Amino acid sequence: MSRTIIVGGGLAGLAAAVALAERGLPVTLLESRPRLGGRASSFVDHRTGETIDNCQHVAMGCCTNFLHFCRSVGADGLLREERELFFIGRDNCVHRFAESRLPAPLHLWPAFRRLSGLSRVDLRGIGRGLRELARTSPAALRGRAFSDWLDEQRQTPAAAESFWRVVLVSALSETLDRIDASHARKVFVDGFLASRQGWRVHIPRAPLEELYGDRLQHRLSGLGATVRLQTGAERLEIEGDRAASVELRGGERVAGEQFILAVPHHLVLPLLPETLRTGPQLARVAALESAPISSVHLWFDRPITDLPHAVFVERLSQWMFNRNAVWSGATDGTASDSSHSQLSTLNSQLSYYQIVISASRELGGRTQDEIVAHVVRELSEVWPQAAAAGLVRSRVVTEHRAVFSPTPGCDELRPPQQSPIANVQLAGDWTQTGWPATMEGAVRSGYLAAENVLAHFGRRERLVQPDLPTAWLARLLLGLQTEPGNHHTKVPNHGAGSHSCRMRTPPSWPS
Repeated sequence: MSRTIIVGGGLAGLAAAVALAERGLPVTLLESRPRLGGRASSFVDHRTGETIDNCQHVAMGCCTNFLHFCRSVGADGLLREERELFFIGRDNCVHRFAESRLPAPLHLWPAFRRLSGLSRVDLRGIGRGLRELARTSPAALRGRAFSDWLDEQRQTPAAAESFWRVVLVSALSETLDRIDASHARKVFVDGFLASRQGWRVHIPRAPLEELYGDRLQHRLSGLGATVRLQTGAERLEIEGDRAASVELRGGERVAGEQFILAVPHHLVLPLLPETLRTGPQLARVAALESAPISSVHLWFDRPITDLPHAVFVERLSQWMFNRNAVWSGATDGTASDSSHSQLSTLNSQLSYYQIVISASRELGGRTQDEIVAHVVRELSEVWPQAAAAGLVRSRVVTEHRAVFSPTPGCDELRPPQQSPIANVQLAGDWTQTGWPATMEGAVRSGYLAAENVLAHFGRRERLVQPDLPTAWLARLLLGLQTEPGNHHTKVPNHGAGSHSCRMRTPPSWPS
């Protein structure tokens, strides 16, 4: 069978490559970097020789395709499922956030009510907002800024800042005025309302290099695929109405029968001929915007907290990940002594913490020393031992194009996986996946592109995994339905032109 050429070794390209190779199709994967994983990768800090992640990547239980991909390559054992989150408000107290025994969508309501800084008025508004968001169809929300939607729903400033913003900036890496309301709905419905396990966070227990580096290369090689690192693509060569080869930056041409371009949105157009770059389907890709994510890596001479992670409210810092605790695999918030040798080659006694700041444009005018000082000051407000600890070293890493921005109307700019050229597929979280810019969206796009390749060879097979089933009470209270065969939550359309389902609210729903 003819070979499929995949350009790009991020999650989209890897998902497509594994899916096709598992089904016996010859695959060649070309990656310009010296490692696989794309934006979900590690690099060596040359000053110390340590391997650190460019940014902490986490998934949620509703990310069914990403979790399936991890299982298929044997990496699921390197993910730690968190059924409890730790929120820290302005009172500097730790508030434990965990599901109750109530069925979805009520399972998290007791945890929401315990969050600090939210009055009864705030909570009632949040309850009304969640109900209205779930009952409104994505189509009715698409193209609207979520900040405008919050104003229309009369959400209080405290609710917007301490609830809606905390969740969405972390999930979508954008400010509320730059988030399409339909993408916000996706986060809350799939993650918090439709099922019990959708909200659970999955955190890597090892550097990303161990998840997507050598492990994936060995897996693909074992399946007969060819992986070529440090092999940058220059352009796609077209003969007639079909792609014939990929020209590499050194002039070499790699011929194939099918092609998948799995590169970020700002890199795909230069690979295509002029007629496609300016065509109606792909020209709009250039209008997609990017959002930055920054990570502040801190190594102290002693522990500052035993918590494995924390979510900060109303601070520059948004998430803290205790690498000693998370990478050790401990589930009680402590790290075993044996884990330290794996975590630091600089000093076996160092305590390593990573702080994540999404939508980090405001850091652009600050020096690294200023950013580190601000973050350490915030940590010291919560954990006084951080002020007494010695900061041995620090590093700020910013991925300036970490994700595409889910700006209002951005879905109109996202192309399908099938390009105008029959034997060329597009893959990446920026293509049409039904998801925002997430690892789940990237894997889905790879599976969708692989489905199209299989179809070109006469093999009809569904690779995209079903969504989590919608809980019965979520169907009753919110009108969410499970689409047969896909477990996909959707809003019923009652009557022509109706965009939402208006239902009488039973007394048990919080309001």
